[in-house]
Amino acid sequence: MMLNDLVNKISGFCENKKINSIPLYLIKDISDLDSTDLITKEQKYFLKSAFRLETDNFGFFPDKSFNLAGAIAIIKNSQEPRKSIIDQAAIISKKIPKKKWALRIIGNIEDKEISNFLLGWGLSFYQFNIDKTKNDAQSQSLCLNEIKKLIKKKLFEKSIAELKSIFLTRDLINLPPNYLTPKKYTEIIKTSLKPFGAKITVFEGKKLETNFPLINFVGRSSENKPALIDIKWNNTKKDVPTIVLIGKGVTFDSGGLDIKPSSSMLLMKKDMGGSAVVLGIGYALMSVKCPVNLRIILPLAENAVSEKSMRPMDIIYSRNKIPVEIGNTDAEGRLLLADALTYSQEGKESNDFIINFATLTGAARVALGTELPALFSNNEELGESIIRSGKEQIDPMWKMPLFSPYERFLEKNYNVISSTGSAGTGGAITAALFLKKFINTNTKWAHVDLMAWNNSSRPGFPIGGEAMGLRNIVNMIINYCDKN
Repeated sequence: MMLNDLVNKISGFCENKKINSIPLYLIKDISDLDSTDLITKEQKYFLKSAFRLETDNFGFFPDKSFNLAGAIAIIKNSQEPRKSIIDQAAIISKKIPKKKWALRIIGNIEDKEISNFLLGWGLSFYQFNIDKTKNDAQSQSLCLNEIKKLIKKKLFEKSIAELKSIFLTRDLINLPPNYLTPKKYTEIIKTSLKPFGAKITVFEGKKLETNFPLINFVGRSSENKPALIDIKWNNTKKDVPTIVLIGKGVTFDSGGLDIKPSSSMLLMKKDMGGSAVVLGIGYALMSVKCPVNLRIILPLAENAVSEKSMRPMDIIYSRNKIPVEIGNTDAEGRLLLADALTYSQEGKESNDFIINFATLTGAARVALGTELPALFSNNEELGESIIRSGKEQIDPMWKMPLFSPYERFLEKNYNVISSTGSAGTGGAITAALFLKKFINTNTKWAHVDLMAWNNSSRPGFPIGGEAMGLRNIVNMIINYCDKN
């Protein structure tokens, strides 16, 4: 596996200006055809009569010799997932012949809509391949140089950065756990972020054991030893917002001594999905040179079974000296996040807000299904800005309550807190309340509980790892930093 080749290439596009391409026209309404001279009267008649564009939304037209002269698609702006222009573009890419295509616009189509078309087209060509050296050359592509002419440079660059970040995130989640151990994950992180000059500090071995007791406690049972990665990046000397992103990085979760049944273990390579999404967000923000003082903290561990496994009812002191009683050893992710959250709030430098991502609970999936991440926040403004960005980017989340009365389920009568609590219901809420125990009262914080995996395929979104929430948070942070 070419571990160093997980970024910098996206499929479905070409840049060669000399390639003869066929026009792909985008319109919003069939009547727009009447106002353009880009195609002939005969071709307009052919399109209207032969392809019923009002219902099919897509068709080809010939030249005078009846060779393929171009294609035309009607796009409908929608903020509804699975019906957006992103989805429409992914579907169109599967209908179109394997040629080189140049995007053209007829009528009034906004930059954002063209950007979404670019995203959908690119996403439809994602394919995980364990050997990156054997990817087939793309015979079908959209010319990037033509798209550059259609939208603002900044928006074009952000769209490409988002595509690369999503590809990176998906690849990481899809890697098998014997490839993506904490050590190899650390190597990939360093290689991926090297072009940006990020400062990367790695805590492992005795240094980790001393400073991050909960992370060490989770990962000590595995031959693949745990680590904490602390990434700092700032491309400007100006006074800019300081934002912290934290991602759960359990590279494989057996469940520990509370071992999972075999059927539940099949997808547990994706238990590092939160860290992959966070790394992808960071990659995109660095790519577009977002004016932010960015910090990314990734606790990495494998939850295995050995003579060193943590046990239910064990008590261990966290980094901030809170005694934590282990409830279920399969609820290990919150332990990693607890120490990481504490660490992120230390030192003299304050932060504007913290967002953590984690494949944390099955309860969130029971409540919202597999396609809609659950959002918890202790700050109304932060929570609403994430929800709003999710709607705008067609990358939604659903806000859930930090219902404080449920904190009683975490309390024990001998001065410790339980990692899982005693309630049999509301598991996503009690998990979020456990994390909140490690948040300072003046810290703005959001917690995202996500699936990070597509259980079924559709154009642009194949079965496998998924960068849920990535575009939402990238755009939310860019907008926040531009205003501040």
